[in-house]
Amino acid sequence: MLNAAGDQYYQTKTPYQPQQASASYEAPPQGYRAVYTQLLARHGSRGLSSMKTDLALYNLWQLASKEKALTPLGIHLGEDLQQMMKANALLGYGVAGITRPGYGNETMQGVTEHKQLAERMYRRLPQLFRNAAADTRPRQILLVTSGKDRAVDSGDYFAGSLVAQQPNLQALIVRPPSLAPRGETNHDSRPAGTDRFLLYFHKLSAKQDLVADDSDPLRTTYQASQEYQAWARSDELRAREAALLVQPQVAAAAKAVLGRLFTPSFIEGLDQGRYSAANTGTHSYTSADKQFTNKLTGDGDTEIKSAIDAAQALYDLYAAAADMKAELKADFSSYMPAQQAAVFAATEDALAFYSKGPGISENGSVNYRMAQTLLDDFFNEVDAVAKGDLSHAAKLRFAHAEIIIPMAAILGLPGMSEQLPRATTYSYSNSNWRGDIVAPMAANIQWDVYTNDQGRTLVRMLYNEKEMDFKRGCEQAKIAPASHYYDYAGLRACHMPK
Repeated sequence: MLNAAGDQYYQTKTPYQPQQASASYEAPPQGYRAVYTQLLARHGSRGLSSMKTDLALYNLWQLASKEKALTPLGIHLGEDLQQMMKANALLGYGVAGITRPGYGNETMQGVTEHKQLAERMYRRLPQLFRNAAADTRPRQILLVTSGKDRAVDSGDYFAGSLVAQQPNLQALIVRPPSLAPRGETNHDSRPAGTDRFLLYFHKLSAKQDLVADDSDPLRTTYQASQEYQAWARSDELRAREAALLVQPQVAAAAKAVLGRLFTPSFIEGLDQGRYSAANTGTHSYTSADKQFTNKLTGDGDTEIKSAIDAAQALYDLYAAAADMKAELKADFSSYMPAQQAAVFAATEDALAFYSKGPGISENGSVNYRMAQTLLDDFFNEVDAVAKGDLSHAAKLRFAHAEIIIPMAAILGLPGMSEQLPRATTYSYSNSNWRGDIVAPMAANIQWDVYTNDQGRTLVRMLYNEKEMDFKRGCEQAKIAPASHYYDYAGLRACHMPK
């Protein structure tokens, strides 16, 4: 089965492409004008988050080299792994707007994704932005991120691109205060323009985010985060993940991939426990101009103990390379034939479905209940507009796949929210959930808001810039059966009944 990346199978590492040409968007109804827009976006294409699978696989390669267990193709792998590590260690060096070069940064591809996303937003709603700057009443463009570097940088590149389209928008950009527990007196960890309760809710911690007061509105979000994290650490999830990785098709794909790189005896020894590797050791990389050096030491937590482990690590690098076209000359597709990539992509989707996606029906909403505060924020913004408060022209939020995915689920979007019973194992034959559709790099959800002179408010949603229906059951709020415009009063009643 082909995915949004054609036959490349990158899943949640798929480079971003808008899913609909703007020229084909449904025109707003006669008499309505755009007065507001809001965005939730994943950061753009990035490198590896840290030195894990690349270093572990390189150490395995070194072991195979010493054992003279490499094929001609396998010999080339070592140089490409070194290129991968160096490219990530120096990622962002010399790039305007990147303050701390290294692993986890956006690539040039990611920078471009957000700049172009902003350009298309502006072209879609030029009058909204012109009016916002010309209005005698102060209007604001709110900019908020998770606080993680790649999300912060995405927001800055997006905002800079908007300003490049219309320079007087710069004065409208405001970074609002973070949500914080009532009892918290020191907000140093919550600088303006960052918000963990809205945009990093999957990792709220007792040390940084504890909400002790049961009456605090953020208590529910904090508790939901703890319940989700308990699931993410659970023995049940670990067992399900292990079962997915030992499926016959995965083992066969692993042997096929590694058989092109290592000798049969080495692969056998890997599966028998005679060979293993981890992300240990220290490596130092220096920029071409000699002005920046990054010295990194692996933590040893990522281990390769089987053929499946090794092939999964290689698939991880293959998918990451798709987001590093400007920084990486190495072609990892030569190590991952499409037939095997398809198997690992399906496995990757299965793992993500249970760990981040809608998950198991018997578990209820544990995977996405923590997104309720974010969903409330979307509705609160439109509530203000519907009541005539136009102080905000836009709200722009930048976060991560772990935020986009539960938001799609809590919205009840078709193909993105359906759960499976515990007794059923996820597969492409029984689920439409796909990582490359739900959360490619720079994935985004946008709500455009329109009003008329009579004060009626309409909302149109775009998902990865494709017109998208709200959840099933809200059809009565559509202004016409085939329309993507929803009467806001009806939509709100459908989504948030009293």
